[in-house]
Amino acid sequence: MNLQSHCFGFEADFVNELRCIPMAVRRKLDLAGVKLRLSHWLALTSAERERLLGWPDGCTAIDSLRQWLMQRTAALPDGQAKCLEPARTTSWQQADQLPTGLRIACDQLDLAVASEAWGKLNELERFALVKLSQPGHEHRNLPDALREFGLAD
Repeated sequence: MNLQSHCFGFEADFVNELRCIPMAVRRKLDLAGVKLRLSHWLALTSAERERLLGWPDGCTAIDSLRQWLMQRTAALPDGQAKCLEPARTTSWQQADQLPTGLRIACDQLDLAVASEAWGKLNELERFALVKLSQPGHEHRNLPDALREFGLAD
């Protein structure tokens, strides 16, 4: 799986037109430390959104992504994207420990993820599950993601 540009099946409702930010792009934004709002995303051209989806995710490329986004969003009506601390040791980057938030969200849905299964996921899959299980999130796509990753029936 190409982590830099892969789109998941549970994203199929919006990924063809890129009207929402795909998980692969959201992961790169976290790595770059950029808070890009949906209004920023929608203000980009289709070609720019495609470019972001295909943007490499190596260290140098992620630095370039941050610079490009800050320059590109500077003149947008909603203002420039916000800078955040780049992700370095977040729960989705740790394959050895199932995040508490994911366990809690799964418990609410009467689902379970084994710690050993978590460790076998790639970073993009772990990223998606963490994002889909955040508190306050309706967890609508979490069961679909778990099935897609082979973690639920």
